Amino acid sequence: MHETTSVTSTALPALPSLSAQAERLVELGVPEIAGLSAAELRTFAAEAGTPGEGEPALLAVHPDRAPASALAPLIRRDAKPGFVVTDMPDVDLFTPLDTVTLPDAPLYLVAGPDRGDEMADWSPNEALPALAEQARTPLLLTEGIHWVLQQPAVLERNHCFMTIGSRLRKANGTLDSRTPAIWISNGTGRDGRERRDAAKVGWCWAGNRHTWLGFASARDRRVRAAA
Repeated sequence: MHETTSVTSTALPALPSLSAQAERLVELGVPEIAGLSAAELRTFAAEAGTPGEGEPALLAVHPDRAPASALAPLIRRDAKPGFVVTDMPDVDLFTPLDTVTLPDAPLYLVAGPDRGDEMADWSPNEALPALAEQARTPLLLTEGIHWVLQQPAVLERNHCFMTIGSRLRKANGTLDSRTPAIWISNGTGRDGRERRDAAKVGWCWAGNRHTWLGFASARDRRVRAAA
């Protein structure tokens, strides 16, 4: 078992302001996907407030409104759209863990997102309790996609991340062993050469370790920024 350490990733460019994030989502057509108006998105961003010093906030759309399958193609890397791997047709059935609480609102903020680089080479089964011990909440897959949409530099070769807040529950109540992640395609296998360097939504086994995948997390979720 890995020793628990603080979750602090390599420094990344700051997130845009909430108003700039709202404009980005409007530009991408996310309000239409979510059944919202551009005005609703802009108003939320304006009224949510300014995050406290040192605590960035990511504007997120509730996954019930904007599923991963609709958001992934909006990512662009080298002018190539993001995609979901072919063996994950059930991607939108991955829902929040019981320990993850989402605001009861179509729009909310993810406070203090972190890529979790220090947990690279941990397994999801090892990382989840360690995040809980640090009072961190694992990112959902949709939140991870929102993060890449707003801050493309968060996804880089050898420093990509898992979003283990989203899991698929089987009919018998147990968790499916797949855990979602976002990384960069090498254009091999079923991805196709034309997708090399595109953002890729895929999965890894809950008990496996990968040296190039951290564990994205946040401090909390809320509908207004901290004072």
